[in-house]
Amino acid sequence: MKKTLIASAIAAVAFSGTAMAQESNLPTFYGNIQYALTHTSVDGGNSNLAHNDNGSTIGLTHSHEISPGLTGFMKIELDGIDADDKSKGRGRIKLDEAYIGVKGDNFGQLWVGSDDSLYESAIDKIANYYEVGTYNIGGNYTTGEGDLIQYMTPSFGGLKLGAAVQVNGDGDAQSGGKKSYPYQLAAIYSVDALTLAFAMDSNDGATGYSSAAPEAPLSNENTYGVRAAYSMDALGVSLEYQTRKDAYSVIGLMGTYSLGKNVFALSYEMAEADGISGDAKNDTITLQALHNLSDNMYVYVEGYLGGGDDGVYGIANESQASSVSVGGTYYF
Repeated sequence: MKKTLIASAIAAVAFSGTAMAQESNLPTFYGNIQYALTHTSVDGGNSNLAHNDNGSTIGLTHSHEISPGLTGFMKIELDGIDADDKSKGRGRIKLDEAYIGVKGDNFGQLWVGSDDSLYESAIDKIANYYEVGTYNIGGNYTTGEGDLIQYMTPSFGGLKLGAAVQVNGDGDAQSGGKKSYPYQLAAIYSVDALTLAFAMDSNDGATGYSSAAPEAPLSNENTYGVRAAYSMDALGVSLEYQTRKDAYSVIGLMGTYSLGKNVFALSYEMAEADGISGDAKNDTITLQALHNLSDNMYVYVEGYLGGGDDGVYGIANESQASSVSVGGTYYF
């Protein structure tokens, strides 16, 4: 499920209702229902057709003025609704995001809880852009989205600096019952239509890197990522590069074009494993056409073509997979 478009829409709804919510001290309620029909095919393997809930959510946001120039805020969002199947809805809803924080023009923003991590927000845009994401390739970083303390400075002439730490206690499953404090750092510079970003993840939170399995040792080397984006009216271009020693490197290029109520996107992503993880390569070409039926509803078609070295899709001596998705989303 893509987060960016829905998140932007929800933010717009929340912003438009801020004054009313503050006057009544009531939270803003939002949600969405998403459906997708997807056909996937792997050369030499199986073809599958699925009609799925594509990440329907419900949530609440609220903000209030603590003092002049300082605002308190919160958000809680639940997913796992499984809107495609009545029998799955009971007992399956789970937490997606929940955090509280404070922000101000001179203070910046500090928030605590479960949210997209700083690295993901700054760098890993292409994999999170698409609705279905059948074969999209994300970055190799392990700091999760829970138990986070994150801070972003105010803008200094277009430059923002950020830091995040995940506090894993003795009983947390994320750290295998051991204390750990994985962290992320980021710098984002925006001027006019240009955005440049750099971020790193310490990858110290998961215990997989100390696995006793000698045939598949993992690495807790840092992940580093850079992103450059440029918007020219209706046209947008974004380039990403992410690397992690003894894991793999990913490069991605995406272009978007808006034409009235239509948005078109085309991207290419390529990943190459490094050393411990093997030497396999795989790549993906993704095309999306999205049409906004109204301010609250859109439909789309997405196509994926994946390739690479033999075996990357689980079939020996084969290296190609494809997918086509048709879907729709209603949000409020």
